[in-house]
Amino acid sequence: MRWSSTFRMTNRLGYSTANSQSKHTAIKTATYIASATLVTGTGFWWSTTVRDNVPLLDNRPAEHMIPKSGFSKDEVTEMLLQGAYSFLVKKIPGVNRYDGVQLASNSPCEDRFIHGQVPSPWNDGKSWMVWAIFDGHAGWQTADLLEKQLLSHVQQSMSQVKPVTEREVMSEHMIQRAITKAFVDLDSSIMDSAQQIIQTDLPLTEKIPKLVPAYAGSCALLSLYDPVAGKLHVACTGDSRAVLGQKNANGTWEAVPLSVDQTGSNEDEIARINQEHPGEEGIAKDGRILGIMVSRAFGDGRWKWPLELQKECEQKYCGPALRPGAKTPPYLTAEPVVTTTTVSSDRSSFLILASDGLWDNLTNQQAVDLVGKWLDFKSCGTVDEKPSPTYAPFDFSQFKMDDKFEEKRTTVQDDNAAVHLMRNSLGGNHHEMIAGRLAVPAPRSRDVRDDITVQVAFFDCPEAV
Repeated sequence: MRWSSTFRMTNRLGYSTANSQSKHTAIKTATYIASATLVTGTGFWWSTTVRDNVPLLDNRPAEHMIPKSGFSKDEVTEMLLQGAYSFLVKKIPGVNRYDGVQLASNSPCEDRFIHGQVPSPWNDGKSWMVWAIFDGHAGWQTADLLEKQLLSHVQQSMSQVKPVTEREVMSEHMIQRAITKAFVDLDSSIMDSAQQIIQTDLPLTEKIPKLVPAYAGSCALLSLYDPVAGKLHVACTGDSRAVLGQKNANGTWEAVPLSVDQTGSNEDEIARINQEHPGEEGIAKDGRILGIMVSRAFGDGRWKWPLELQKECEQKYCGPALRPGAKTPPYLTAEPVVTTTTVSSDRSSFLILASDGLWDNLTNQQAVDLVGKWLDFKSCGTVDEKPSPTYAPFDFSQFKMDDKFEEKRTTVQDDNAAVHLMRNSLGGNHHEMIAGRLAVPAPRSRDVRDDITVQVAFFDCPEAV
């Protein structure tokens, strides 16, 4: 700025009078002074404001930079406990306590969950208990949306259920229908709103985040316990699973399935889908529905949207590619199968809810027996102090043969029943197997374990407290 002003002044004065020579000399002097001032001023600014902020690299000895080998048993326990919680229940009749845990394999974890008490939908001043697991796939976004919105949709739907007459009792069918409506309506909202967003003038940076919950998908497993009626309502969309453990008179535990996995291996589901799409061969193949494991889910626009809309999303909004062989979507539905079970106060019982990361390695009866054994130890106030067997060196070449639960690997060492289930599903007393599974980082960890989310609720089980 100073240099330009001086230059313009020099030009103007250089041709203004007859005495131009002396003035020209004076101007040259002024110009030199101005230029010198500019240079020295800049040098002063540079020397007083610039700092050496270059990072100093750590020069520690090389041996300290090498990761230590293996996880100790205490470190494995600490990792398993990171996502654990436990609550004693004092104000809900029939419920003593519930435990939960989550262990991520994907990064970030694609599972979500909720738990706690809610006001009764009948506005009678009572409270119900709620436990739910949302197992996401192809991203966490759909599961995250369900975590925030599904329960409120169910509550609203159930609050609108009213008997035709004052004498009519609220039937199980009416409750199940209200829960089903909430599931279907929320999924329709996810899918329809995404189509509407495409038609708007919103900028691309706003459209894409709103489309992602319809690109990704999620299973949903919701359990509602009505303590007044002693009823447990379980709604399942997908392959997360609910099992009720009931104690028999002889002290053994019976596993009662409250949901059935809805997958491409379920013959009833295959028959339903084939009936909805006559003449389309190969929809269900190798235990999958056009490539996806589950036959019911929220989101998953690739299996639901019209083909033209899918093409538009893929071309314009970085959407997923069309499924090979898809002709007449939708092939998936979010409609749940809802069951209602009476929880008897005459026998101890507990509810296990878990994503398929647990059920990949445990059967219903194995899971129930494990919790039963945990209760036996807890009632005695002891832990399993038997020394662990000596196992041959483990590597993943044996894994496909040994990854399922084996009773000989059972251990009881956790205060949390959900952690107890998860530990035994991952290897139990075989420390090297569990540590090896935990040591594999994402995304390779998906080869040896899935995201795992478990909840265990105890009904009239004084041993659990």
